[in-house]
Amino acid sequence: MFDSLIWEVNDLKSLYDVQQLLKQFNIYVYVGKRIYDIELMAIELKKIYDGRLIDQETYLKARSILQREHRIEESRE
Repeated sequence: MFDSLIWEVNDLKSLYDVQQLLKQFNIYVYVGKRIYDIELMAIELKKIYDGRLIDQETYLKARSILQREHRIEESRE
């Protein structure tokens, strides 16, 4: 059942990859402003980690990508 949910931490390199990870759990985020999307993705990522649906290594890698993208968006404003 969960074979399709296996995600390799090495596959996480970009915001798109984090979106694809969330999509595996039927989580689709689109608020309309990129920085808000990133913040909501971080909240959803934490929820799936707390629910033990992803391991710590995957969570930390995805969270670092979201933090990096958030900093980039803040610098644009």
